Amino acid sequence: MSWASRRRFAYGGGIFLFLFILVAVPTVLWIHTPPTCFDGKQNQDETGVDKGGSCQLLDERTLIPHAVTWTRGFEVRPGLYSAVAYIDNPNANAGVEKAAYRFSLYDDRNVLVAEREGETYIIPGGVTPVFEGAIDTGNRAVVRTYLELAKPLVWKKAQSLVDALVINNKKVLDITGTPRLTASISNQSVSDIRNISFVAVVFDTAGNAFASSETLLPSVSAGGTEEVVFTWPTPFQFEVGRTDILPLLPPELIGGN
Repeated sequence: MSWASRRRFAYGGGIFLFLFILVAVPTVLWIHTPPTCFDGKQNQDETGVDKGGSCQLLDERTLIPHAVTWTRGFEVRPGLYSAVAYIDNPNANAGVEKAAYRFSLYDDRNVLVAEREGETYIIPGGVTPVFEGAIDTGNRAVVRTYLELAKPLVWKKAQSLVDALVINNKKVLDITGTPRLTASISNQSVSDIRNISFVAVVFDTAGNAFASSETLLPSVSAGGTEEVVFTWPTPFQFEVGRTDILPLLPPELIGGN
């Protein structure tokens, strides 16, 4: 073989080797890349693309449906209302970190008189209270209130922190003056729990809700107890039959890869 032939052969071999590396190496790496929950494919034990199985992101088709079970508007004074809704999530290990919502308030002619938008979380395995206060209705009376959740909701593996909170010693005081509702909150976990929102709803003896309020408890130490207080500016017009006090904390994400 002549020197020129050997040089052409070397050049050709170099080009072939370069193309082989360019094509073969990524192919080998692709073949041997282990599946993950972020590869855009349904693999491993997933029930949807990057959802379910060992992934933190859950396949909503495998969950028990959540529901807005109760919604109500409350007159604070003429033309000013608060609104409350309960979202029931029966899935013990599934929660939503961010859920956009809209309250819509209607009068007796089914005319929309006010709207309020916001964001909440959905607590795993329990009831999530949603509260909005100081809703101006322009001096129009509210008869019906609805809560609509924006879709899609992103469900993740999570556990509830509110299960560690025990509510005791509920007392309603001064209902003919400036009513207030007090209760003791005990933290049965081994960690401090901070920035806890509480929503209170007051019912009459017939089971009809007639007042609501929200308050924030900055912290309850591990194993400790704190008092929570709700107040209203005007006397109650009904005898109190029962009270709901529901805590609201973001879900704590668990597991997943």
